[in-house]
Amino acid sequence: MINKLCIIGVGLIGGSLARALRAAKAARTIVGHSRDAAHLQRAMELGVIDRAERLLADAVRDADMVVLAVPVGAMTELLREIAPQLSQRAAVTDVGSVKGAVVAAARDALGARFPVFVPGHPIAGTEKSGVEASFVELFKGQRVVLTPEPDTDPGAVQRVTDMWRATGAEILTMTAAHHDDVLAVTSHLPHMLGYTLVDALLKLDDNKTMVALAASSFRDATRVAASDPEMWHVICLSNRVAVVEALK
Repeated sequence: MINKLCIIGVGLIGGSLARALRAAKAARTIVGHSRDAAHLQRAMELGVIDRAERLLADAVRDADMVVLAVPVGAMTELLREIAPQLSQRAAVTDVGSVKGAVVAAARDALGARFPVFVPGHPIAGTEKSGVEASFVELFKGQRVVLTPEPDTDPGAVQRVTDMWRATGAEILTMTAAHHDDVLAVTSHLPHMLGYTLVDALLKLDDNKTMVALAASSFRDATRVAASDPEMWHVICLSNRVAVVEALK
């Protein structure tokens, strides 16, 4: 049982995690934090979180589990902000699609507290975003990859593992480098191809007719192009070495 769960970034992933843990009765209190007051208000209205905290220090204070459900590009600054606020019993994890860059940022920001950080990535999601898109079964039967470092606290790893298992997810463990190589091929490259295919079509002279006649094969190949392009821009840059190898 998590006594106080702090989710920073209550969108599709953070919101679905909150819903799943509430349904499993695995967290006593779920606190959400976002820089956008409207997002927090909506999460409260939907019953996704128990309490909204606009101040990061208030959200993290006394939490025994902190989940960073924010874009990869925001991790460095966020880790630096929460470092002095973490309780002695806190475990910290993230949901980023790139692990090498996040591990480096966490090691730099957390310093001596780095062992409580358990890098993670749920292999689940949709092209939609926001707390309205969250749902309780997003992680059920899906895989969550953890990439602990040699100096990661085994107790923190176990607590993060237990949290994800409570959502119905299957846990896999590998190195951050292996994760990034695999995801470059299975996720980051497909997103780049989807965006590029849509962009190429829209640049053609008769694009209106083509869009009107696009059938299931085109929709299946480009569904991911509805995802947040700024977020995926940062993800691909953060994993650029592995993505370039995948392109080759």
